[in-house]
Amino acid sequence: MNNHRSKLQERVYEVIFGTDTFAGKLFDLLLILAILSSVIIVMADSMPKQHIAHGLTYLRLEWLLTFFFTVEYITRIWCSPNRKAYITSPFGIVDLLAILPTYIAFFLPQTHPLIIVRLIRILRVFRIFRLFQYLNEANSLIRAMRNSSRKIFVFFSMMIIITTIFGCLVYVVEGPENGFDTIPKSIYWAVVTVTTVGYGDVVPVTALGRAISAVGMLTGYAIIAVPTGIFTAQLATELHRERNMRNCDQCNRSGHDSNAICCKFCGAELPPVTTP
Repeated sequence: MNNHRSKLQERVYEVIFGTDTFAGKLFDLLLILAILSSVIIVMADSMPKQHIAHGLTYLRLEWLLTFFFTVEYITRIWCSPNRKAYITSPFGIVDLLAILPTYIAFFLPQTHPLIIVRLIRILRVFRIFRLFQYLNEANSLIRAMRNSSRKIFVFFSMMIIITTIFGCLVYVVEGPENGFDTIPKSIYWAVVTVTTVGYGDVVPVTALGRAISAVGMLTGYAIIAVPTGIFTAQLATELHRERNMRNCDQCNRSGHDSNAICCKFCGAELPPVTTP
């Protein structure tokens, strides 16, 4: 923790990490435009005709944006009150992934590893994930996903068990002569069937095998809505919690918890919680 921050660091932190001031909103707008521009450049440069015609221009713009993102990343570390927390946070990792590929492509030799470099450079599209930090609604979705993660994990574990059972059954019933020559391949068929995707590259031939397929597909229809229901319920809880957040009558700022008594910004007493 950095306990000896200068006024300049505090001011820069307010602009870069905050959104309440005009300078903060202007910086966020500039950063959003830079992120969208970088993603558009990546997409355009992937087209052969565009690369041949404007490849050098795209490269220069890419380095210009990379320099901007590098300065921004270093500045965030410099002004952050808790630098380790920012660097190891999801947004900090995404910020780092946004600039690393360009430097890797520059320092690695332009020989056979160039193929790997091109794959690494695709990671530049991670910049688009940084847009989520400017949407309050995204925070509600992230909290809902985090709070429902254990239930989703239990559901996912059950799905693994179910597809394994269906895969083993159809392997025994159909056998290698009908394309189900290994248990992993049969489990792959079960995953495709239960999720109702139905690629059709491996299909049961016997009557019993088709009956197992029908049960698997019906089971898929029956349980595919479970994670949606779990996530929807958790999201409704988050939205209800947000509705209970109150604005302070003294400073008119929001972001207080539902059980808060005083404003965390000015210390004034908060109005009572409103119930829908």
